[in-house]
Amino acid sequence: MLQQIYPQVQHDYTYELNKDLQFAAAHFIPHPDAGQCRNVHGHTYFVNITVAGDELDDSGFLVNFQALKKIVSDPFDHTLLNDHQMFSEKQPENFPSTEVVARKIYEMIQAYLDTLPNKPKCLQVFLRETPTSYVVYRPKRGK
Repeated sequence: MLQQIYPQVQHDYTYELNKDLQFAAAHFIPHPDAGQCRNVHGHTYFVNITVAGDELDDSGFLVNFQALKKIVSDPFDHTLLNDHQMFSEKQPENFPSTEVVARKIYEMIQAYLDTLPNKPKCLQVFLRETPTSYVVYRPKRGK
């Protein structure tokens, strides 16, 4: 993977962790305005996850890198995203577009982080679909 410079999130946390991941997956957008994206096609997605917090856990980690990989890469790699229950073919806010996939990754990661005693926060998910197209998802402050 090439080293990337990602958009930075301004915050006051003591620690910031960034994890790069990738997975290969296919998808299609079930809408007439999606053009060629209505057809099944695949991408090698590159993901950068930004997690921040003020406290480390008992092992000295903000969050274990392997846990992030297991949450994101393992379930999506070599799958058809449309087959996952979290995506819908009837609700545009849940079509497997890059924007929605980035939001779903955030939701999966934050749900895991909420179980940790040191309560880190996912601040940003950067999701590159192609060499020239990417999405940044950031939750609104206070969420």
